Amino acid sequence: MVQAKLRVILLESSSKALDLIWRSYRQCYSSQFAPELKDVPNEEKERFIKEMLKRGHHSPLEHVKFTFAIEGISRACSHQLVRHRIASYSQQSQRYVDMSQFRYVVPPSIAKIPEALEEFQRIMEEIRKSYQKIKGILQACGLNGERAKEDTRFLLPQAVETKIIVTMNVRELLHFFSQRLCSRAQWEIRELANKMLEECKKVLPSIFEEVGPKCVGLGYCPEGEKSCGFYLSRKV
Repeated sequence: MVQAKLRVILLESSSKALDLIWRSYRQCYSSQFAPELKDVPNEEKERFIKEMLKRGHHSPLEHVKFTFAIEGISRACSHQLVRHRIASYSQQSQRYVDMSQFRYVVPPSIAKIPEALEEFQRIMEEIRKSYQKIKGILQACGLNGERAKEDTRFLLPQAVETKIIVTMNVRELLHFFSQRLCSRAQWEIRELANKMLEECKKVLPSIFEEVGPKCVGLGYCPEGEKSCGFYLSRKV
């Protein structure tokens, strides 16, 4: 079994992230020029930022960004991820990368049932063999390597692993976490969101330490009858 394993690595975050957010907030309320504001201890910056967040003032968070390198997610997961459009993505291309030895993601529901897992693995290996065979036929018929991979990729399933670099600003990350940490989010992107959140907490704990699904911020569950029950639905 060539099963993919999720890895999330923080490649880069904005330099002096806490100070940058603090100065961005302060500029909104100060007659002074932000670079000339008298510096204060980090604890004071964190208190001020938390107060701004409680007020619902989020736009200064857009000045700080995080860039993640991600591997071990399926194409099914990445299709959900890229729906968050206030972000930048650089994804492994199945057109240029030879997928003859592709890894794949196995859903937990399948992995825990031996008969289902056996069939899943069997079909993955069959697809791998077919990919290699069709690519070889196309090349033998005169298509160059790039064209052969470009057309053979139509055979690949959504379970195939992809690698991707993602950049989001802090405001968008808060929205991403509110959606994808929900118990109703698909299991794979929820696992990804949790690992991304772990990295964010290391850099800006004052902003991310209490982040959770949307019900945490709202104080009620907006999912109605589909609620997991962690928060009660709002009564009309």
